[in-house]
Amino acid sequence: RGGAEIACGVTETRSKAQRIMAFPVLPPYTKCDLAIQDRFAQLDQGGKVMAEYIWVGGKGELRCKTKTLDAPPKSVDDLPIWNFDGSSTEQAPGEDSEVLLKPCAIYKDPFRPGSPNILVLCDCYKPDPDGPRGLGAPIPTNTRVYANQIMDKVASHEPWFGIEQEYTLFEPDKKTPYGWPKDGEPGPQGPYYCSIGTENAFGRAVVEAHYKACLYAGINLSGINGEVMPGQWEYQVGPCTGIASGDQLLASRYLLIRVCEQYGVVVSFDPKPIPGDWNGAGCHTNFSTEKMRKAGGRAAIDTAIRQLGARHSAHIAAYGEGNERRLTGKHETADMNTFSYGVANRGCSIRIPRSVEADGCGYLEDRRPSSNMDPYVVTSMIFETIADGNEELDIQESSVALA
Repeated sequence: RGGAEIACGVTETRSKAQRIMAFPVLPPYTKCDLAIQDRFAQLDQGGKVMAEYIWVGGKGELRCKTKTLDAPPKSVDDLPIWNFDGSSTEQAPGEDSEVLLKPCAIYKDPFRPGSPNILVLCDCYKPDPDGPRGLGAPIPTNTRVYANQIMDKVASHEPWFGIEQEYTLFEPDKKTPYGWPKDGEPGPQGPYYCSIGTENAFGRAVVEAHYKACLYAGINLSGINGEVMPGQWEYQVGPCTGIASGDQLLASRYLLIRVCEQYGVVVSFDPKPIPGDWNGAGCHTNFSTEKMRKAGGRAAIDTAIRQLGARHSAHIAAYGEGNERRLTGKHETADMNTFSYGVANRGCSIRIPRSVEADGCGYLEDRRPSSNMDPYVVTSMIFETIADGNEELDIQESSVALA
């Protein structure tokens, strides 16, 4: 009894009612010893390969299951189609529950090193015995297949992306941001961004482990930093070309969740995890075309900004659930009902980097996507919008209010 009470932060001086109410807040979890697991991880696999199939579930969550292969695949096309129970992931009815997994990308598995074990990112299809490899139509939650079609169409423009994924670490209670006092708040924002020190940087062990895991896996993770709200961090994926951007971002999220699982903390991609005078979490999407990157590319950048402005409302609707709690015009955001742009202005919808202003070419940053955005939806929508000949918004000032 005493051990359970200590684990929940309960003392004998509290009433019986208080003790009973404390248990649901933070159960006395039995933690598994990873050192014991490591002993088994060193065992020989007899030439077999463990392939972790990963896919997006019915509510945007990531799911996975492992398949044993007889030998390492030479390419993604060598991997077998697999299936899962879609009725348990809200992706199929119980009476016809089989959903097929088609491998799309391969990464090295940092959780099973020492052997050629792999992570296999997949998208999901209905079964069709008459279809190629038994695959039917993509299920409704498969946003990758359409995004890939768009990326194939614009391949000649060489679409590059660099995505800034912000996230917040929480205690297992899912209510207390990591490093925050229980039932309280830390000091105001200011000292936490890109910070060091026990009093400012909360969760660096998770961040560093995730960084190494991504690099080992083959994900083009280009950097990390502490964010403005304590317990909040950011990493950047890219530059990536076309569909690889969405693939690598999803794989990086999977690795982050798995790393947090081992440390006993929870990661949240909620765009405004804590209400009040705290920054939200975004997934700022930097992008460019070959024309934008070449000398004189600023003209193409300005055209893209006007095109993005013309479809602002449609982009906002597709840029992540709960984003209205974040895009308020405060805490380094633009109000969601206003389209704006500016040089080095983090309070705008679109930021033009100072270096681009100086060089007359480069890239631009769409600051509207939320931390929980679907990268396939966002990246494909951007390139649909900036296609040649699309409508442009007549922007005379740095912002335009949209009814």
